Amino acid sequence: MKIVTLCSSGSCCPVLKIGETQVEIGEDGNLCVLTMEQWQTLKDKIVKNEV
Repeated sequence: MKIVTLCSSGSCCPVLKIGETQVEIGEDGNLCVLTMEQWQTLKDKIVKNEV
C-alpha cells in the first residue's frame, strides 16, 4: 500500500492510501473509498481539467 499525505506538514491533513484493489481518501469519520476503476476515472478527469 502506498500512502500519500495531502499537506506539507504530514500530520494535519487527510491521506491518500492506494492499495491493490481500492483507494482510500480522507481520515477517520470522513473517508471515501474508490475502486481502482473509479480512481482511474478521477485521475483522468483531473488531468483533463474536468474537475
